[in-house]
Amino acid sequence: MNVLMISGDRHLLEEGSPARARLELQKRVVERLDVFVWPQVHSIQEIRRAAKQNHYDVITAQDPFWRGHLAWHFARQTGASLNIQVHTDLSAQAWWRRMWARFQLRRANSIRVVSESLRQQVWAMGVTAPIHVLPVYIDVSEFRKVEPLPHEQKTILWIGRFEPEKNPAYAIHVLQKVRAGGIDAKLVMLGAGSLEQSLRQSAGTLPVEFPGWQDTKPYLQVADVVLCTSRHESWGASIVEALAASVPVVAPDVGIAREAGATIAERSQLAHAVIDILQNGTRGTLLLDLPSASEWARLWRETLQG
Repeated sequence: MNVLMISGDRHLLEEGSPARARLELQKRVVERLDVFVWPQVHSIQEIRRAAKQNHYDVITAQDPFWRGHLAWHFARQTGASLNIQVHTDLSAQAWWRRMWARFQLRRANSIRVVSESLRQQVWAMGVTAPIHVLPVYIDVSEFRKVEPLPHEQKTILWIGRFEPEKNPAYAIHVLQKVRAGGIDAKLVMLGAGSLEQSLRQSAGTLPVEFPGWQDTKPYLQVADVVLCTSRHESWGASIVEALAASVPVVAPDVGIAREAGATIAERSQLAHAVIDILQNGTRGTLLLDLPSASEWARLWRETLQG
């Protein structure tokens, strides 16, 4: 099987990145896999030239929007099968983006989604192509080895980009409510982004730490709960990794949170859920049955087929 992939993830081209590791797994199970990162790295002209010169059996796009439209256009021109991937919460998109996604998805020969909730969203659009559910591959073996360490102060861990869709300011609001409930807790915010300065100002004298981007495993060793405040999630790798380390996760119903085994709460009730876990010492359990690397690659190949 010869495959052309249109992606927006430039990490696919970076040696040593998790995205590149997944790409190497994918390359093992097909005869040819050419990746074009558009528009960040490659041009439409480069994709068009490759589509005309090479006989691709499948053209796949990593989203159902403009990249999905390009994939549909070149698949129609060359006679290749069209595969569309859905990694983002469609219900959180503007109405015109949902309609745009629906146009591509209803013309696909096969569709891959990363969670059951996304499968339901795609199915509701009236698609007729097979919809395959295959999570993002994560090697959780190192996270399963994480052992909790004793620590004096209750610790809430938040992981992610300091950007509006992740709603990091709400984590500080949750900390305030937790401390108002009589629990001596601190908040560790692992990450970086455009909102960092405003977050530091909002934290004021509250016990909030900003270590930047760091290896999460040492922080999971001393975390009592991982808090997710995202408005929407494409999947949620940090949720899966925390639960694999037996650290409980409190989250709204976004991405993979419910399926993975997080404690789901309405946004207004996140602080109460965190308080409950801190008071009871609840541990986390990962409910997902994640495939091995070789099995994941085999299943990914199957998602390309109608």
